[in-house]
Amino acid sequence: MSSITPEQVAVLNEELLNPKVKVTHSDGIQEDVPATPIGTLTPPTLRTLPAKHYTRFFSDAAKAQRPSPIRDLMHLEETPGIISLLAGKPNPDTFPFTSLTFTARSPQNEEMILKLEGEELVEGLQYGSTTGLKQLVDWVVGLQEFSHGRKRGEGWGLTMGSGSQDLIYKAVIALVNPGDPVLLESPVYAGVIPMFQTLDCEQVEVETDANGISSDSLRHTLENWPAGKPKPRILYTVPYGCNPTGMTATIERRKEVLRLAREHDFLILEDDPYYYLYYGDAPRPPSYFSLEMAEPEAGRVLRFDSLSKILSAGIRIGFATGPLPLLQAINRHTATSNLQVPTLTQAIVFKLLDSWGYEGFHTHTRNVSAFYRRKRDVFERAMVTHLSGLAEWSTPQAGMFFWFKLLLSEDSEAEDHDSEAVIRTNAVDRGVLALPGTIFLPSGRKTGYVRASFSLNSEEEVFEALKRIRHVVLDARAAKAATSG
Repeated sequence: MSSITPEQVAVLNEELLNPKVKVTHSDGIQEDVPATPIGTLTPPTLRTLPAKHYTRFFSDAAKAQRPSPIRDLMHLEETPGIISLLAGKPNPDTFPFTSLTFTARSPQNEEMILKLEGEELVEGLQYGSTTGLKQLVDWVVGLQEFSHGRKRGEGWGLTMGSGSQDLIYKAVIALVNPGDPVLLESPVYAGVIPMFQTLDCEQVEVETDANGISSDSLRHTLENWPAGKPKPRILYTVPYGCNPTGMTATIERRKEVLRLAREHDFLILEDDPYYYLYYGDAPRPPSYFSLEMAEPEAGRVLRFDSLSKILSAGIRIGFATGPLPLLQAINRHTATSNLQVPTLTQAIVFKLLDSWGYEGFHTHTRNVSAFYRRKRDVFERAMVTHLSGLAEWSTPQAGMFFWFKLLLSEDSEAEDHDSEAVIRTNAVDRGVLALPGTIFLPSGRKTGYVRASFSLNSEEEVFEALKRIRHVVLDARAAKAATSG
């Protein structure tokens, strides 16, 4: 049996007490900064913000969070020659599972049979790293290289989560104190509003339009910020196929937002579950994560991806990519809450993705985006058929939602269009469900807008649903006319 040498002991002690990673700052100076292993990293080549720059962004809760005394040492178990008495892992000999076989479609729509057995299965059934299954993390790091042009060693890392929502929540807890102001594009994904409401945040709405987030609105807000009042430290945005509006931000808007992030020193939370569901006619704009390579220094984008829309929603796997200090804060939260993403689901996903390769993955996602484009076209045909003159909308370029304004009176410019009552009552009475736009506005103000999903329904169901909404609008108009009369 091999034994560990005194030299290895010295290295382990140094790693244990002072784990480091090298970063290059905007002045060209390199610095070894504290780090826990996140993804596959080598010395960065981009100029990046120094680790100490992020101190001002962390919430009191994040500053008080301490590393897990067990999980922060688990990576040392892989050191050759070491004997680990560390973790309370169950003995895999007691597990009843001996193999797992599943079938899947290839990107070419051919049936594949994949099998987990032996050490692969044992690893999938056991506790694993907080950061994620190493093979999957490495594969996804390569995916970020392939999709966004960010190379290993450019001062960023990656960590897995139980869906992107899990990671977004942990990032918010790490970056926001109760009562803080935060910048939110508006309308905004309804799932994040409760996060900020719970913290009693001041939710500062940034306008959006058919070209995505309005950089003019953002600049106006920041340049007119009250003197002496701390500015927001984060901006939350969904840049492709925004939920609920379906809008995709143009490259000009993204570049301006990045400039504002540098000028006013805030972080961009780039929530991007619909990145691979882009089906617009123009080339897909680069992500914020990609565009920041052209900035004088990188490190202001924390990106969230999800496999829910392209592999499986129930498998609950997402990943965050960005500056190491921010990922470390997320991982400390994970280590004391849910420990890790289920290793078995990660093993299954890695088996599938590894069999496809990156080109196969992109073929699959192109097929998925083409599927949703056809769904969008069906929905828009139904909109034209039943709601022409009764609603206003812009055609989405990504995602799975239509955002349209109901014209509940003859005057389309009237300020009193309010979809809340007609959608929650009249539409339900007529047998159709959709979401009133007010739930996507942090202020909860009235709006005539409605969000409808077109991901599941058949063409026949879509046409029937919008026919029913047509009658709801006509009924509302008749009732308003009768009241006015």
